[in-house]
Amino acid sequence: MKNALNLPNILALFRIALAPLMLWFLIDRDNSIFSTWHPSWFDYFAGLIFVIASVTDFFDGFIARSWDQMTKLGAILDPLADKMLILAGFLGLMVIDRASAWAVFLILSREFFITGLRVVAVSEGKNVASTMAGKVKTVVQMIAIGFLIMNWPFATELLWAAVALTLYSGYEYIRDYFTN
Repeated sequence: MKNALNLPNILALFRIALAPLMLWFLIDRDNSIFSTWHPSWFDYFAGLIFVIASVTDFFDGFIARSWDQMTKLGAILDPLADKMLILAGFLGLMVIDRASAWAVFLILSREFFITGLRVVAVSEGKNVASTMAGKVKTVVQMIAIGFLIMNWPFATELLWAAVALTLYSGYEYIRDYFTN
């Protein structure tokens, strides 16, 4: 059995720890500890945390594959870390009124539903590998979150593009579940 406490899994655990920290910088702007900070500093720190977490997402998968360190624990931790980061980002952005509640609802509903569907599929012995649309969806979601955190132009358009890709990739999972 491969060592479960390997570098890819440590990176996934680190990403799990960064998600609530990013959420804290997004929504706890009235904390007296930081009362002298300009509001933009909260965006900078949340953005920095998000970039670090997103980079670890790439590296934990890359290292696991290239160093042959894929484990059952990693198969659980990696998608959990992704979902926690996306959840923290979108919920925090909704709280500070930078993300539409409808967009967040659609994205998170799809994420929860497809996660449940994947669990059922695995229990039935079906293949639940990520699709290209699912990978593109994750990248666009992450770019949208970054733009929304920094309050950059076209952030809202990116958010709705992420919604469209999220729903389409969800459709692919449902289609594949019923045709396999």
